[in-house]
Amino acid sequence: MKLYKLYFVLTCIILVSCSRYKTKKVLSNRYDVAFDFGTWVSVDKDISSDVYKEDFKRYKKGGIDEILVNTQANPSELERIVTVAKEVGLKVHAWVTVMNRPNDSIALKHPDWYIVSREGKSCFDTRPYVDYYQWLCPIKKASRTYVLNLVEGLAKVPGIESVHLDYIRFPDVFLPVGLLGKYNLKQEEEVPEFDFCYCNTCVSRFESIHHKNPKNMVTPSLDIEWENFRLNAIRAVVNDAYVIAKKYQKKLTAAVFPYPEMASNMVRQRWDKWNIDEVYPMVYHGFYNEEIDWIAYVTKQGVEDLLGKNIGLHTALYLPDFSSKEELKKAINYARINGAKGVAFYDGKNLKEDYFEVIIEIKEGINKWGKLN
Repeated sequence: MKLYKLYFVLTCIILVSCSRYKTKKVLSNRYDVAFDFGTWVSVDKDISSDVYKEDFKRYKKGGIDEILVNTQANPSELERIVTVAKEVGLKVHAWVTVMNRPNDSIALKHPDWYIVSREGKSCFDTRPYVDYYQWLCPIKKASRTYVLNLVEGLAKVPGIESVHLDYIRFPDVFLPVGLLGKYNLKQEEEVPEFDFCYCNTCVSRFESIHHKNPKNMVTPSLDIEWENFRLNAIRAVVNDAYVIAKKYQKKLTAAVFPYPEMASNMVRQRWDKWNIDEVYPMVYHGFYNEEIDWIAYVTKQGVEDLLGKNIGLHTALYLPDFSSKEELKKAINYARINGAKGVAFYDGKNLKEDYFEVIIEIKEGINKWGKLN
């Protein structure tokens, strides 16, 4: 009987030990996944392919895996850039500004396409905050069709990884707190100047559904149906773009505000409810007067909001906010340990040699140890 009890105890110890080993192995394998490094790049059709090839070689040598390329929605120019980038081993995403179309020669022929503020002023000629804020209405059929045609033109280009949406939102209801001083603003509540869209199409569409007119509301910011109407207007554009991307076997990705609740409050953008493959939250800590560890919080928040949705998250970092490569290394590690699939830098021209050193160091650590280094 004593031998039986001894055998039972030893068996339990072995089982517990094995269980602990498996748990540790699972935790260590948490980091045994690909972690991509990307950067946004704007290109100029007047700059030769040879020049871009040298730039792209530098990115590749410095550990960059993918570039998010703005060609002003020009498919031919995108084809040229894809050819050059593929030669040096870079993945390419077709970066396109969607609802904000400043100085768009085609859109400017259609003043009725633009969103209207609660003050009754159109973005066609009265632009909030800055001169390049010239936003199209996501509800009007003609403006929606126009931006979705831009998406389709890029999606057709062979060799791209995704169509990458930017400015897929409304103008800022609230600016990031770190930018308020720049514009000499104090924003404590929604104000008519920065509250969109009150065009006749949006108002009549909403009224037909909910039997009330947002123009007559004393505090429209408190009306949940009116809030959701605008969130769903952006969502519908994204979901249509997703169908287009899949038609051409491409992914759909997007640059978005830091995490869904904040994005909803600031720019009418609830990206955890979209049909999309990957998001790139712009975790620009300096814009919000936050410390670098805020990157950890925001990344974790976004990842948790996407649980079970099969949507990947890449943390976007604003390079001018960093004063040293040590700070950048901390930021990248904060993103990775909190579940990001990668980081992307805004933008390529701000990638210094010591930043490339950080990227290579982290990649070598991942390859060697399968964890942060």
